[in-house]
Amino acid sequence: MAESTARRRGDRRLRWLLASSAASNLGDGIGKVAFPLLAVTLTRDPLLIAGLSATQFLPWLLFALPAGALLDRIDRRRAMILANAARAVVVGGMAVLVAAGGVTIWVVYAAALLIGVAEVVADSAANVLIPAVVGKGSLDSANSKLQACEIVGQTFLGGPVGSTTFALFATFPFLLNSVGFAIAAAVLIGLTGSYRARPSTASESPSTDLRAELAEGFRWLKGNRLVLRLVVVAGLISLVSELAQAQLVLYAIEYLRLSEAAFGLFAFVGGIGGLLGAAIAPRLVKASSRRTVLLGGTACCGLAFTGMGLTSSPVAGAALFGLFAAAVVAVNIVLGTARHTLVPGELLGRVLGVWRTVVWGAIPVGALLGGVLTHALGSPARTFLTSGLLLFGVAGFAFIALRPGSDDESATALRVLHQDR
Repeated sequence: MAESTARRRGDRRLRWLLASSAASNLGDGIGKVAFPLLAVTLTRDPLLIAGLSATQFLPWLLFALPAGALLDRIDRRRAMILANAARAVVVGGMAVLVAAGGVTIWVVYAAALLIGVAEVVADSAANVLIPAVVGKGSLDSANSKLQACEIVGQTFLGGPVGSTTFALFATFPFLLNSVGFAIAAAVLIGLTGSYRARPSTASESPSTDLRAELAEGFRWLKGNRLVLRLVVVAGLISLVSELAQAQLVLYAIEYLRLSEAAFGLFAFVGGIGGLLGAAIAPRLVKASSRRTVLLGGTACCGLAFTGMGLTSSPVAGAALFGLFAAAVVAVNIVLGTARHTLVPGELLGRVLGVWRTVVWGAIPVGALLGGVLTHALGSPARTFLTSGLLLFGVAGFAFIALRPGSDDESATALRVLHQDR
């Protein structure tokens, strides 16, 4: 009886969190299209346009670690509310400036940077709230639903809404964006309870500074070999897969000879695959184990990119890209659940900060290397083939690094990956 009541309470809290996440991801999707479109109306300088993309990404590299430490100090629900409210104010200000004709490219840069900083806090808070909201028993399902909210909001709804409304009235997408973030903040008022992390030994004193708390997180991560290996695996998947993903437009348009409109459908198939991955990942975990899904998903990513490098059929290429999206989402769900299960709640923000700094930091490196590789090999298809073969290597590394062993201090923790439910 008590277990059933706790489960219903967890489901109710999860609904509030997912509703907020859905609204904020819709806002993110609109903004990721509206900001570049606005920038193009202000300048055609390719360096300034590229710089906007870098500015939107920069906060994850600069602030993921301090944001993680902050979330281990304060109430995480309140941090998420304040971050979404801040995004609503900044984007609302942008809407006013666009309507008044007073926006410049430097204002766009400043707004993108401020929104990016708030995004780091909001998204990280949503992630670390999951175990506090649902408990340990429903983490796979909760993480899959959070992934589905991100895919639907940013891929299926946000992008089309942002581009369509911008074409109608340039101020419109920024108004919608601001409203979405405001709703995301307001919805969380329904998420009752306290979500402050329990202080750890090194941070019980109010005088403990941020540097000491970050050092505590690094020490814990260094001492937990399984989580450290998972960070390495996640970073390698991010790095190697980005070799090809950064070349997707060239692959579709130059190699498969698709039109720009057809490329939109190509990317849409990836979104469908991501949703399927989010839907089936918990079932696959129950049928086998988290380790099996992690290894199999990474191998499927390799299979998809290898196949894309070998085919010249647009239909087969799109289907294989959908397979990659499904597999990588399933892998991300397993990694997220393992992180939530293995990391103590009072350290989760800091460990997540390190994790995302590594994984997100690998993205621009992989993109740059992918461009160099395509230039050297003469074809984006060969870059996809190379990325696919390397992903098989990552799967092999993960197989060795995550296998159980009696001499491993993390043998007990490894059960998290091997248990089937």
